[in-house]
Amino acid sequence: MRPGDILALATSTRPWSPAVTAGVAIAARWGSNLTGCFVDPALRTHAAEPTVLDLLLETRPESADELAAFGTFARQAGVHGADWIVARSGIADTLRWLGARHDLAVIERDMVQASGLLDVLGEAILACRVPCLILPPGWDREIRFERIVIGCNGSIESIRAIHAALPFLRVAGQVTLVDGDVRDGDERRPRFDPFVYLLRHGIASKPSYVRSSSAMAGEILLQEVGNIQADLLVMGAYGRSRMRERVFGGATQRVLEDATVPVLMQH
Repeated sequence: MRPGDILALATSTRPWSPAVTAGVAIAARWGSNLTGCFVDPALRTHAAEPTVLDLLLETRPESADELAAFGTFARQAGVHGADWIVARSGIADTLRWLGARHDLAVIERDMVQASGLLDVLGEAILACRVPCLILPPGWDREIRFERIVIGCNGSIESIRAIHAALPFLRVAGQVTLVDGDVRDGDERRPRFDPFVYLLRHGIASKPSYVRSSSAMAGEILLQEVGNIQADLLVMGAYGRSRMRERVFGGATQRVLEDATVPVLMQH
């Protein structure tokens, strides 16, 4: 199992932005195809639904030079299948369409301003249904998967995130599972045991069982990341409704705002 097709949302080409370099590294390691997609700054503040002004916006045209440069950069790193496109709509709409044919999207968290974290980036994660690897602001390090923290509360979102992370979990030297054990009380649904699931995929994890309020979930996950100096945090996105996340906060918002390591999120 591997991410066969990776999408990297680029914010610059000279030099290549962090999402591109991370996407190239992952694609080279797992033998994946890679799509680089440049998102114009004017499109990075747009919510999910385009406005009339959005439709009239003149975006940067695709460049044959950029296509060639991207192909060369990817090939030199060991990526054999690479494509380059320029977005014509906002982040959420772009991710929704491109996500349908990709297994992983690599995104820079600071491609949107802090004020648009939930309305723009959060909406994009929610709409695309593809696992998203969110890089923290100013990311300039090598992407690593040696130590990984998993947050699971029994929600379908967290289960999807664990399933999507299997290729990375298999190469990790240390996996810590933080099981919040928050269930919705519907006994008709099959119970998911993340520890057993990981063992069946050949992944031994150190379980940590935590009972806390949803409001503290993000804080607990970030603390565990710091405790083991993790390279990656895996978690579901928006385990509650968007309105409740916006009004009461939540793990998604807390982690998006304060994580200092890449975060693999899945709705």
